[in-house]
Amino acid sequence: MKLNYKWTMKDDYPTEKNGLKVFSCFACGGGSTMGYKLAGFDVIGCNEIDPKMNKVYVENHNPKFNFLEGIQTFKLRDDLPEELYNLDILDGSPPCSSFSMAGNREKDWGKEKKFKEGQAEQVLDTLFFDFIDLAEKLKPKVVIAENVAGMLVGEAQTYVNKVLNEFNKAGYYVSYTLLDASNMGVPQKRKRVFFTAIRKDLYKGAFVDLFQSEPELKLIFNNKRISFGEIEENDKNRKKLSPTYVKHWSNASKRTGYTTLKNGNTFGFYYTAIRKKVFVTLTAGNSEYGIESEPVSVNNNEFIKIGAFPSDYNFLNERPKYLIGMSVPPLMTARVANEVKTQWLDKL
Repeated sequence: MKLNYKWTMKDDYPTEKNGLKVFSCFACGGGSTMGYKLAGFDVIGCNEIDPKMNKVYVENHNPKFNFLEGIQTFKLRDDLPEELYNLDILDGSPPCSSFSMAGNREKDWGKEKKFKEGQAEQVLDTLFFDFIDLAEKLKPKVVIAENVAGMLVGEAQTYVNKVLNEFNKAGYYVSYTLLDASNMGVPQKRKRVFFTAIRKDLYKGAFVDLFQSEPELKLIFNNKRISFGEIEENDKNRKKLSPTYVKHWSNASKRTGYTTLKNGNTFGFYYTAIRKKVFVTLTAGNSEYGIESEPVSVNNNEFIKIGAFPSDYNFLNERPKYLIGMSVPPLMTARVANEVKTQWLDKL
């Protein structure tokens, strides 16, 4: 299994699949889908509410089953194909802005929100439970859910406890691990929580002699950390930063990579790529990313490498930074999926 941040869909997906099937929810442009494919899994379909993101997903991944609708209605369908009731993994990355440290957090909990693409309004912090409802309905062998590190901070820990309780009631043993993409071969400091759950009846049957307690998936990664200097391109035609950013660029470049400016009730984030350091977390918002030597922008090819996206990915009319900033890096999912296969699925 080749896992490198420089790759292409055309050349680097395994020619032989492992025979295991995945369905992806909140699929966006397919960050996790590409990870499963790199690990040899067959991703048979997706569920996504955003028509623009779904169009990009279909263009790049050609899913067998494609459901363009909110998970709230998708989970209630009584016409789902039989293959979805025989999944090895149900994957999902519920929208995470309600728990992001860069967002309003508790102030937004319970409120209906929508993204700029014109999606239907939805209460973001309940989507995780809709996802668990779907898992209870489809009964996949394993469920993998990814979310922001902010879920483990402050009052959000109460929410995590509720997630664990709902998985338990749905018939799954579940645990969670905080992972940093920079330790997994991704040129970016991106911390994400991975919830990994296995159906209780399968665990008791296959692992009863191996474990004395509930199952734990060991996720320990120590890949070489990749600095921005290693991926920087020789680009003499870089886009100039906005005047607002330039005012704060020097402060950002003197620090570890970012600075903030409070303007009323909002914060502006100004990021700078430091050549000797790993790139900061790439966000989907309007933040700009400069380079320490002069006030010019990181380019699209660098954003693609920072997100460990394939160089032949077709973004259609979407900005690479935006789509990549909303996506889990494929290499993160690939490494987690490989461990799930080795430690759990291969033993069933």
